[in-house]
Amino acid sequence: MNENSFLLTCKEKVAQLMAAGASAALRGNRIGLEKEALRVTTDGQLATTPHPFALGAAFTHPHITTDFSEALIELITPPLANADAALASLTEIHRFVYQQLGDELLWATSMPCALRSTAKIPLARYGTSNAATMKTVYRRGLGNRYGRMMQLIAGVHFNFSLADAFWDIYQTQTLAPDAATAFRSEAQMGMIRNLQRIGWLVPYLFGASPVVDASFVAGRATDLHRFDANTRCYPHATSLRMGDIGYQNKQEEGTGIKANYDSLDAYVRSLTWAMETPCPRYETIGIKTGERYAQLNANVLQIENEYYSTVRPKQPPNWLEKPSLALRRRGIRYVELRSLDVNIFEPVGVGSEQLLFLDTLMLTCLLQPSPRINARERRDIDDNQVVVAHRGREPELKLQRDRRAVSLQDWATEMLTEMFAVAELLDGAANGARSHNLRIQLAKITDSELTPSAQILDALRQHGESFAEFALRCSGQHRQQLQATALTAERQAAFVQLAAESHAKQRAIEAADDLNFDDFLTAYFAGKIGEQA
Repeated sequence: MNENSFLLTCKEKVAQLMAAGASAALRGNRIGLEKEALRVTTDGQLATTPHPFALGAAFTHPHITTDFSEALIELITPPLANADAALASLTEIHRFVYQQLGDELLWATSMPCALRSTAKIPLARYGTSNAATMKTVYRRGLGNRYGRMMQLIAGVHFNFSLADAFWDIYQTQTLAPDAATAFRSEAQMGMIRNLQRIGWLVPYLFGASPVVDASFVAGRATDLHRFDANTRCYPHATSLRMGDIGYQNKQEEGTGIKANYDSLDAYVRSLTWAMETPCPRYETIGIKTGERYAQLNANVLQIENEYYSTVRPKQPPNWLEKPSLALRRRGIRYVELRSLDVNIFEPVGVGSEQLLFLDTLMLTCLLQPSPRINARERRDIDDNQVVVAHRGREPELKLQRDRRAVSLQDWATEMLTEMFAVAELLDGAANGARSHNLRIQLAKITDSELTPSAQILDALRQHGESFAEFALRCSGQHRQQLQATALTAERQAAFVQLAAESHAKQRAIEAADDLNFDDFLTAYFAGKIGEQA
């Protein structure tokens, strides 16, 4: 990339792009959503029923699958043109799912329901094929490494890709001689670095997990406060999910990794190192007892997906292609932001206010200068995330920026103010929907009581409810809202057809297996499966 491109401010780049007609090109951007939710019974207990057959095969369905547990459903939209289209798609998927759930509910928040026994948390099952068995063994390994309770935390992932027409304009303006794939990957790694620097904004503005059921931390040393007999919290928390009681690869304990975001090649190499390097702590778990696998391997990471990060570069892999190889071969196709809590005030867990902010944030982070992250800044980034997750609404809170303490309020205001020019570029006009949305977010900076986390605590106090009671009540309300409008006959038929096709595809995969599982794993990790796909 041309060195002069780094000298331009975000505002100067926006002016150039506006003059080149980039607003029209940006209408080709795509947004996709992935939303996780626990299935629970009418009394708020974890469902122990299998993934409903009528939803399709979780292994092969493009939009309805499971995550860690058979009870942790994951709903996935295709990449769509705008926030409204993504929300409409996610809403349709929810409506179809609710048709098949019987009396069960989808838990309306990120932190899990009350859990009496982690031993009763069922692992997700995907069938009898080697690829399906690998997915279940990977999840068994996660449970053995981090505990099954931790894996039930749900979130919303925001997938963002920029239009080819925009990339053509942007590359022309930067005078970059690189091939298009290399240019786009380098620019998106810069976006990812900036999203990490300023990523604490997301839990501050949209964090919706300031409390947790007491069972989640039972038997663990914690300084969480007692909210009531069954609820624990931090008084100024925004997102316990994003704090240090959530799922992390803890490098300080010698079992984790910090990926290198200097370039796509450095990122892939750092993950590859982790997937190939034995970890003494995980070696004590063992890999296999008899015919039963306890984990896929005893390395720092079993596979790439185990690496916990708030943001990831992504390239859709071909069938059985390793994600790291997909990135190495074809570059970054989209960026996945993973820091959104499930919003308990939205029937599908996310709303347009969040989505309009996020695409503005991500484009801003692309256009800002993005130097490499050194070791000191990496520590500051990690510390800022935990501080905001635990204490984000604390008056006069300070964060670390450029080796000095700065006010959260000042830094956030500066960032949001810079985003107005980007909002105008995306909207194609001044005072559009995104600019209006930024003013809503600015109000949260000056008054933290407007944040979802504060509103959740206020609702608990007003209704005299525990976290679990509040979440169960909201879950029931969301079900009623979603079921109040039926799917059209056409969309209903499409979902039924997709379910049938997914079952047929799973059967075909199972019939095609020609290796035993041990040989399959060896070939997979050697990169010999999927390489010709």
